[in-house]
Amino acid sequence: MDTSKIDPRIYALYDQYCHSSMKRREFLKRASTIAVIGGTGLAMAEALLPNYAAAQTISFTDPRIKATYETYKSPGGNSGEMRGYLVQPAGDGPFPAVLVVHENRGLNPYIEDVARRAAVAGFLAFAPDGLWPAGGYPGNDDDGKVLQAGLDRGKIHVDMLNGAKFLKSHPLSNGKLGATGFCFGGGVVNYLAVEMGADLNAGVPFYGRQPADADVARIKAPLLAHYAEEDPRVNAGIEGFDAALKANGVSHEIHVYPGTNHGFHNNSTPRYNEAAAKLAWERTTAFFTANLAG
Repeated sequence: MDTSKIDPRIYALYDQYCHSSMKRREFLKRASTIAVIGGTGLAMAEALLPNYAAAQTISFTDPRIKATYETYKSPGGNSGEMRGYLVQPAGDGPFPAVLVVHENRGLNPYIEDVARRAAVAGFLAFAPDGLWPAGGYPGNDDDGKVLQAGLDRGKIHVDMLNGAKFLKSHPLSNGKLGATGFCFGGGVVNYLAVEMGADLNAGVPFYGRQPADADVARIKAPLLAHYAEEDPRVNAGIEGFDAALKANGVSHEIHVYPGTNHGFHNNSTPRYNEAAAKLAWERTTAFFTANLAG
């Protein structure tokens, strides 16, 4: 469906569905009651649900990469041991390393594809599955967000922090670490920037929750932050974040992409904006290349 034809109220309802305990059936039921022009609320809502089969851009068998699942120790996390998706570029390395952090529903196929994209761009990519202590990503986002909501959020952060440390010290890493993430994962990138200080060499949060102003002083890594124009829930914190970063002398760029919705980089749903997603990814890989060279 042409994204320009989806009613803004359906987008708002979908955002609520993604970030609450609302079930898919309830989301579709509520959407069906909204009177829209150019279709039905139900059809627009169904169009927003992810189609991962159509969204793959890099095959897991692509000869330019090698992908495996790896476990790592995570003291202080939800279970003490975690698993993630490691993707290395062809060649012997070492490579600059990039942690890829998922949304609030676990390591789904879109995030695995992003890790493969990062590897094709020349980075050793690692995407931890925050749901591993609950059995791992369950194969669908609806159950995934329920599982993630049932885990201790602070301990998920610790699990991601331990994943970052695992990746930074990996034998194939050149010791320079970047991190990118989406929605919940974008907030995790900001958390890692605070917690890791100079041990993080670059951070790229996509529409992520900003850290408290008082914590910004602990950030040492340069940041490149991407936001969607039509995302008032997240964007409310941009101005204060920008001011705090400037006040603490943190090198940063902030880009707000016109005409986009939260999740515009995710090519599995009509929220995807091809032009904005392509530009944001080009900026991301260039930023990592500049900051993670050996």
